Amino acid sequence: MARGAGDGWTRLVRFLRIALPLLALALLSTVFLVARHLNPDDALPYSEVDIADRLREPRMTNPVYTGTTGDGADLRVTAATATPEKPGTEAAAGTGAAARTVQGILTTPDGVQTDLRSLAAQMDATGDTVTFTGGVDLDNGAGYRVQTDSMVARMDQTMVRSLAPVTATGPGTRITALEMVLTQDMTRPDSYVLVFTGQVKLVYDPPK
Repeated sequence: MARGAGDGWTRLVRFLRIALPLLALALLSTVFLVARHLNPDDALPYSEVDIADRLREPRMTNPVYTGTTGDGADLRVTAATATPEKPGTEAAAGTGAAARTVQGILTTPDGVQTDLRSLAAQMDATGDTVTFTGGVDLDNGAGYRVQTDSMVARMDQTMVRSLAPVTATGPGTRITALEMVLTQDMTRPDSYVLVFTGQVKLVYDPPK
């Protein structure tokens, strides 16, 4: 019986030596047959368009900038896309890069966080300032939300200034003004102030 079992095992091994390569060849042939039904030209136009677009307008996706201002505030700016401005264009005058769907987070040494969002932004060629445009929302840790058309922020110190009239809402208050500045309090270097100037109108609605 042992010998018969050994003969059966030998015949099985010989069979597999022939069958397995044939099976692999059949599977490989099937892959090629299926591949013939795919039209590679269907995907080429998309790739060519994407490559041509990137060559025409180089850009970065989801860029992140982080830094610390001279007074110790942490600054983080993110965007959906960023592109270098082309020399000689009107938008490029005094700027070095443009970004879309921008969000900035400024955390001052006293622990207060200010969030800033805009549709677009321009960084100047020196990298000292960023101008936010396309509708700007600023949420300050003091409880105020400021809305305006454009703002400029310095990268080397804590200073955010509006470039258009602003509307601010806070705890029981509504403020309209021609300008707003968020900056370091020079009388108390460890503190920061939100200042409204120019035809300031304040409406106070105390809690009931």
